[in-house]
Amino acid sequence: MARRILITGGSGGIGAAAVRLFAEEGGRVLFTYRSGEDRARRVARETGAAAIRWDAEDERGADGLIRRAEETLGGIDVLVNNAGVSLVRLAMDTTDEEFHRVTDVNLFGPFALTRAALPGMIRQRSGAIVNVASVWGRAGGAMESVYAASKAGLTAFTRAVALEVASCGIRVNAVAPGFIDTDMNRHLTPEETADLTEEIPLGRAGRPGEVAAVIRFLASPDASYITGETVNVDGGWKK
Repeated sequence: MARRILITGGSGGIGAAAVRLFAEEGGRVLFTYRSGEDRARRVARETGAAAIRWDAEDERGADGLIRRAEETLGGIDVLVNNAGVSLVRLAMDTTDEEFHRVTDVNLFGPFALTRAALPGMIRQRSGAIVNVASVWGRAGGAMESVYAASKAGLTAFTRAVALEVASCGIRVNAVAPGFIDTDMNRHLTPEETADLTEEIPLGRAGRPGEVAAVIRFLASPDASYITGETVNVDGGWKK
């Protein structure tokens, strides 16, 4: 029976790579996007996945999204909380609005979706949730304090919820990407990119597909004895 997968932020980068991998193995995939409708339609056309516009900042939308996914897919076997936003700003210059926007998307969004998806997973006594955290949640990052805090919170949330639902046959894990070649890092200058890659033992930025492969693994039966873990995908970059 084909697995039923919901992926947030699936129109580009790591999310789109995950959509492709799950679809390639025969999964029934529904993914969300916030902007870039043309790109989302292209991913849907290429993979056969279904796309839906959804704003992770709208807390009222989590229950509705889960209901729609369950109706469209017939249930949810895998939830990938990938949607996220970044903020490059000194802490002392960060406004309340900016703080809440980042934490609403990066931390509250996964919480709200997980909360809404768990009842269905508990009824079926199975499920896998994979959260996309960040190396900065482990190490912190100058001018990315709010982003780092949101991802650190997501890592802690992953561990805590895993303990709560393990007895129900549900696994909850996270990946922590390092420097990955995605739109989120397009603001970096060539010089900044070169400086970063010099710090990485493997000597290069990661590819979205390399992170997506770990997401797929954590959601698969091959990871059936793994829960509450955060897997670093960072090229050995131990900040």
